[in-house]
Amino acid sequence: MQYSFICRSLATLWCLFVASASFAQSFDRPFTMVVPAPPGGTADLTARALAEPLSKAIGQPVIVENKGGANGIIGGNAVARAKADGYTLLMEFSGFHTMSPHLVKFPYDPLKDLQAVANVVIAPQVMVVRGDSPFKTAADLIAYAKSNPGKLNYASSGNGSVQHITTELFEIETRSAMVHIPYRGTGPQLLGLLGGDVDLTMTTAPPLMPHIQSGKMRALMVTSRQRLIALPDVPTAAEVGMRNFEVASWFGVFTTTGTPMPFVEKLSDEIRKIVTSAEFQKKMEAQGAITRYMNPETFAAFAKAESNRWAEVIKRANIKPD
Repeated sequence: MQYSFICRSLATLWCLFVASASFAQSFDRPFTMVVPAPPGGTADLTARALAEPLSKAIGQPVIVENKGGANGIIGGNAVARAKADGYTLLMEFSGFHTMSPHLVKFPYDPLKDLQAVANVVIAPQVMVVRGDSPFKTAADLIAYAKSNPGKLNYASSGNGSVQHITTELFEIETRSAMVHIPYRGTGPQLLGLLGGDVDLTMTTAPPLMPHIQSGKMRALMVTSRQRLIALPDVPTAAEVGMRNFEVASWFGVFTTTGTPMPFVEKLSDEIRKIVTSAEFQKKMEAQGAITRYMNPETFAAFAKAESNRWAEVIKRANIKPD
């Protein structure tokens, strides 16, 4: 009887050892990191900045795959419906995850069908015009927009996007009226501005920096409380008279709901080591983004709170898709 009990105990311990060892060992195949937008935006740039060091850390390729279309729904749905083994990742962004679902019909629920892994960076919006624009300051643009309703048009990366909602809030705050021109992603949105099809746009700093540095675009304002290290001469919204106007986007990694949590936590910890490294922080700061790691539990709670907050803002401001 005692011998049988000892055997059962040893068998149980062995099973627990095997189960824990399966997550202690290295990842065993390549990862795909889906970016639900065309190349050129902050989600794409962040994914590529993360993929290389993450690949080295885990010993497996991390392949970045752009799946734009339907304002991000195609890429997000691909990850939500993937096998729940953690090898299909999504470089998600706040506008799509917490704003768009309140304005656009989704075939899945971002809060329920996607498992948070780790937040990577946050970034405020930056208002830009072309380098040859007559508007030298945000005050110039605001004065013209208020006096000439409907004469200016602005680009966004799509209906219900963070750029769309941020600019709608800007119009409410400044009591101005502009025409919304939606594009299929940040890259096309910036081409619209550079080509003269629109007068201004807002988006996060990383895809803007080369154009600002070359003089092809002029930054008028940032939507953060403090000025950006990468754009020290560009005033905040508060500095140009909009004291309560603050919008920051976050960019983080999700995978398919149902993925075993030990796998998620291990992957999140590898991302933490990269995001908190001085090298990665310096690289992202130079692009106008701020590193901010969150673990799976904290990130999931934050995303849910942000979704609730923006639902209230959208309702109060009566913002609707064009």
